[in-house]
Amino acid sequence: MSDTEAQPVRISSEPAQLQALEPVLEKVRAAVGDVPALLAIAEDIGGTAPKPGEGNTAKLWELLASVTAVDVAAGRVLEPHLDALAILAQAGEQAGAQAGVGDSEKGTWGVFAAEGPGMKLEAKRTTDGSFVLSGSKPWCSLAASLDAAVITAHTEDNSRAAFAVNLKDPGVSCEIPQWTSRGLQEIPSGTVHFDQVAARPVNEGSWYFQRPGFAWGGMGVAACWLGGAVAVARDYAEALEKAAANGREPDQVALAHLGEIDRILSATTGYLAQTAERIDAGELEDPDPEDRSPWSDALRVRGTVAAAVERVQTLVTQNLGPGPLAFDEAYGKRMADLSLYIRQHHAMRDDAQLGALTLKGDRSW
Repeated sequence: MSDTEAQPVRISSEPAQLQALEPVLEKVRAAVGDVPALLAIAEDIGGTAPKPGEGNTAKLWELLASVTAVDVAAGRVLEPHLDALAILAQAGEQAGAQAGVGDSEKGTWGVFAAEGPGMKLEAKRTTDGSFVLSGSKPWCSLAASLDAAVITAHTEDNSRAAFAVNLKDPGVSCEIPQWTSRGLQEIPSGTVHFDQVAARPVNEGSWYFQRPGFAWGGMGVAACWLGGAVAVARDYAEALEKAAANGREPDQVALAHLGEIDRILSATTGYLAQTAERIDAGELEDPDPEDRSPWSDALRVRGTVAAAVERVQTLVTQNLGPGPLAFDEAYGKRMADLSLYIRQHHAMRDDAQLGALTLKGDRSW
């Protein structure tokens, strides 16, 4: 199932425009499983990749989806790096200057915003007006391999704010997690401890959560999920084509499932294209007079894509059976990686949050 691995994922661009992605995708394919190489590719891409809301949001999502279609873990490396650069750009800052890792947009970045029971990362202002971070932060993917991160911490006014941190600071220590997952094996997410680590605020107060880019970044993750689903669907179509070439034509059930997959992916990519256009047109920025927020659109996009991914995975595994899961390394890795990645969506809890917004009138119907 390797013939289609470097094929771009189209959301709205013309096929000729997507060809520009092919050299990058070939580099990604050659680096599968090699985290330092993937991080180097991410850093290189970060210098030219579009940022959400600046007129080429769909092209950004095509890049994220296309890289993830080659390898889900590669998308998991690229997405937070590009998100961090976008966050800093939205704050009017340069990445390197923010965390002291060099000039301009140098170094590899993560975004660490998760919370965990029994853990708290606190930001305290020093006598000279600067900030230091102390405490622990869970779910910090690849922290030991990154140069810097945008990280959220609890402030002295009982709110949370974002800070840029140099992860090579001597006060930073990264736990080696007991990562037993079969999915995203090369992307361990462990706890990071901070001891009086210098940090620079990213804008002010709760800006990180209130900016429209918070919702846009959540949709970028969904674009990665979509890329994984497209790759699984391509695996399935390729398997049917190979079977037919060997004299075993697909039956009606196999064809019906392929047709359903086509409907799902066509509708989902169309929805992302429409949403990207709305972002670039300035329609998904601040809450409008009717109190509709960009986050409700992010919940719709993420929920729609997550449902599409899970349905595509179910249809493909039902039809292909245990064989490729047991004996096809690329297919088995993709399925395991994607199954773990999609769990960043909180399923019915996210739908409940959307339902609450909908009940308050945040809806178009």
